[in-house]
Amino acid sequence: MTPMGILGILFLLLALYCGTDPFKHSAIYEFPDFEAYKVDMPPWEQVPTVRDQYDFLQKSEIKFLNQVQGPESIAFDALGRGPYTSVADGRIVFWDGEKWNDFAHTSTNRSGLCEPKPSPLSYLPNEHICGRPLGLRFDKKTGDLYIADAYFGLMKVVPEGGLATSLVTEADGVPLRFTNDLDIDDEGNIYFTDSSTKYQRRNFMLLIFSCENSGRLIKYNPHTKETTILMTNLQFPNGVSLSKDGSFLVVCEGCSGRLLKYWLKGEKSGTSEVFAILPGFPDNIRTNENGEFWVAIHSRRSMYSHILGLHPQLRTFILKLPISIKVQRLLHLRGKPLGQAVKYGPDGKLLRVLEDSEGKVVKAVSEVDERDGKLWLGSVLMPFIAVYDLD
Repeated sequence: MTPMGILGILFLLLALYCGTDPFKHSAIYEFPDFEAYKVDMPPWEQVPTVRDQYDFLQKSEIKFLNQVQGPESIAFDALGRGPYTSVADGRIVFWDGEKWNDFAHTSTNRSGLCEPKPSPLSYLPNEHICGRPLGLRFDKKTGDLYIADAYFGLMKVVPEGGLATSLVTEADGVPLRFTNDLDIDDEGNIYFTDSSTKYQRRNFMLLIFSCENSGRLIKYNPHTKETTILMTNLQFPNGVSLSKDGSFLVVCEGCSGRLLKYWLKGEKSGTSEVFAILPGFPDNIRTNENGEFWVAIHSRRSMYSHILGLHPQLRTFILKLPISIKVQRLLHLRGKPLGQAVKYGPDGKLLRVLEDSEGKVVKAVSEVDERDGKLWLGSVLMPFIAVYDLD
């Protein structure tokens, strides 16, 4: 038999293996209805290549090491107290200047399932029971804390803390399955993202692999209790933040690695457009006092992830190989996670890039909050909060 014939047989056997997954070793074997979607990727040449050659984020101060697990979002109340942060076991905790205190929780079930575990990922199997608060925002007028809980939807807790109250669990009859981030305008309206109507956060890697387009941007009016869907067909929408003047908001779309602008006022009201192409894949976004936007980047783009984004059939084929989810994830991360924070002007212009390209000090950044000349860096995977001094 010729070499080409042997190669053809080997390819046929490989295709048969991937089609049947007989030993159930693939990353998606538990999800027989898995479907990969083509990602609306920007042209490769439009992806920013600016690097932080000095790895400035390696100079960040690690605070509260092993005192907070997976501090996804960071907030300070109207009096400047805090930080408050959402952690992996379902609580929101508060730093009083000396120690961490329980402030609020989203689930009525605080059983042994929610007790401390060795890492943030250890909580994944029971997150739907214990809750997983993600985005946090204070209403500066009322002092109420609004919470995007991945499983329990949009919630609110009074200034004294305690058990959060459920506000929204569905929109247009479709349940919220992965509530992610939120922001509040001057009239008290809440804008929040539902990352997927198919996958819950405990299966977030399946959402990353699939990039299915059921994500939504939703508005909730607390006065009328009305919920309105503003944007649909988003591929893993994540962070959301209002512009300083409240005329538009910016949404992070995870799979495409871009920022989307949604107009709230003016002649373009109700329309959306691309705001910026990111150098990597985003998590949360926060607006500073100057009206600039800090975006937390979980990982840089690679040609590998770019090609797979454009070719869903190839992506599915590779996902059916006997390669674990952990290894598949590392392939998308170029073999290692990094820490990156990028700043954009209100016109969508890239202003600054800060990173730890080796992930030595900061990695898997989920939020960048600028306050008093410092950046507070949250991470959904790390057991600490990092603080970088901009001066």
